[in-house]
Order: sequence, then structure tokens, then C-alpha cells
Amino acid sequence: MYEEAAAIDDDAPVAVHFTLSHDLDKRLDKYLVDRVPFLSRTALQRLIDEDAVRVNGRVAKASTRLRLGDRIDAVLPPPPSSEIPREEIPLTVVFEDEHLIVVNKQPGLIVHPARSHKSGTLINALAWHFHNVSGGQLSTVGAEFARPGVVHRLDKMTSGLMVAAKNDTAHWRLGKQFENRSTKKRYIALVHGHMEPVADLIDLPLGKHPTIREKYAVRHDETGKESQTVYRVLEEYERHSLVELELRTGRTHQIRVHLSHIGYPILGDDMYGGRHSSERDLGGTGDPLIITRQALHAAYLSFTHPISNAPLEFRAPLWPDIRRCVEVLRANGTPKKLSLGGTVVSADDAMGN
Repeated sequence: MYEEAAAIDDDAPVAVHFTLSHDLDKRLDKYLVDRVPFLSRTALQRLIDEDAVRVNGRVAKASTRLRLGDRIDAVLPPPPSSEIPREEIPLTVVFEDEHLIVVNKQPGLIVHPARSHKSGTLINALAWHFHNVSGGQLSTVGAEFARPGVVHRLDKMTSGLMVAAKNDTAHWRLGKQFENRSTKKRYIALVHGHMEPVADLIDLPLGKHPTIREKYAVRHDETGKESQTVYRVLEEYERHSLVELELRTGRTHQIRVHLSHIGYPILGDDMYGGRHSSERDLGGTGDPLIITRQALHAAYLSFTHPISNAPLEFRAPLWPDIRRCVEVLRANGTPKKLSLGGTVVSADDAMGN
């Protein structure tokens, strides 16, 4: 579909050439976003405005529509180095061998670098850990997008279990398990309200929010993708519920959007209708906020070891901020415990009891 010229040196601008092999009927800026992943759409539009991009030898606009046979010539800044800086960031390692590592990710830690921002992430922490503690390295799969070793992801403010691969064979085999949904994952969330019914399948298509760039929404148009979440209530408190969640698909923000849409937003998730809360808000006596992020935790993960084929199963109790919320809610009254079929993580399991 395209030919790309090599840069003469690492610091020089890169001349690239694309020739469309079929009719896309797509804007020039949107096409380049797909072809040049290390630059944002805004940066690409700026290059177009500065006449660094031509279509069929002529100066073009960001809105220029591309057709079969069009040739795009662009002069781009050099791509960022694929080397991941090592940073000493605390990690809670649950399991590690020469092929993979399982961690209990803390809230507030981004999984991988984004575009030119390449520090302060789980990938940086893993790079340091392998170099200074355990040996090995992240797989090269995804390295061109600054995502080496990343088999699956969690939102920045979601805590819990994640696996990363230390070689390419492990990565591809783990990725296939996630793709085939042969892995098993369970999340625990603390939500506003009492869910009715106490167990159900949420089957609502999701897509980009129509007006807010960073959000997602239920979409019943052509942009909506099939999305399914199973929930089971574990405990009910005066005005909140502790819920186990099972993903049957893996859309961005899926649990958060689904729960918010049916009227039970996650505690602390102010992007989707939840509220930051103090102990007093939960029936206690303390005023300082104890939850300022979505109270969502990846509590259970199981899969087959990609090399030995041995079954692996991991559990991670709730992160301390969510656990403190549950303690306050329990102290404010006798919780109603539910025992529902299909549950993998009980409320006591989640609390580390």
C-alpha cells in the first residue's frame, strides 16, 4: 500500500511516501494518523499547514479527501527512540519466571508510554526491575508503539492483576489466550446503589463518546461495538454495593460505562457519574477523602502458562483505599451478603480474609 524512505541518520527528518492501492475516501489527516502512530493528529495537521505534506505533488489541506492511486509525500520528524528508559518505580510482583511476570498494579500508574511521553509508566518500572532485580527483558512485540511486553491493559486509575511477557514466544501465546477469551479475569467494584437484579448480563454496544474525546458511551449506531459485562453482587450496604464483574469483551472503559449507564456508577469515578468520598460520606466519622479514583480492582486472573502449559491462577485483595471504604461501610451496619452461582471472588476473598 505504501513505500517508506529510510532516514539518513537518527536525528534527521524522515521522508515518507504512501501510494493508495484502493479508494479510501478518507481525510488526509485521518489517514496519516493511522500511518504515523508516533505523532498526534494535531501534530500532523500542523505539518500539513506548514506544507510538509503533499498529495500528488501539490500542497494539500488536512481535509483533502484521498482516492485510489493518490501519492502522499511527507517530511516527518524522526520517530522517538524505541528504547524504554528504566525507572525505579515500586512494583508489587505476584509471580515471575523467565517467560512472564504478574504484578498487582497500583492505581495512578499508566501501563505504557503514550506517543512522546515515555516515563513514569509500568513499562519503565518493569525495565528497571528486570535490569536491577530479576534479569530478562520485555518482549519486543509492540516495541514500535512503545508497548513492549504489554499483553493486556488496565486504566491508569484501576488497580490489580496484570501479566506482561518477557519474550516474544510467551507474548504471542498469551495474546492468543486473551484473544480467544480462554483467560479468566474478575474485577471487584464498589458502586453507588443497590443493583437490581442482583446478577445480570449487561449487553450494550460501546463506542467513542459523541462529544467528549476522552470518554466512551453506549452507542446504538454504526460506531458501537458489541460489549458484554456480567455482574454479580457480593455485599449490599446502606447505599452501596460490592460487585464482582466478568468481562466477555474487552472494550476501553467497558465496566465503567456499562455500570454508569444502568444507573450504578462506580464510587469515585467522577468521569462516569461516581463521587469522590470521605469516611463521613460512607457513614463514618472522618472528613478526609478516602477514594478519589474509580473503586475498581482486577482481583483475579488465570491463564495457561505459555511455555509449560501449566494452569496458573492469581488473586489480589482490594487495594487499601477500596478496602478502607468497605471497612467503613461494614462498620456502619450489617452488610447483606449474597452467594450467587458463578462467583469466583467472594467479598471476604476481596478483603484478603
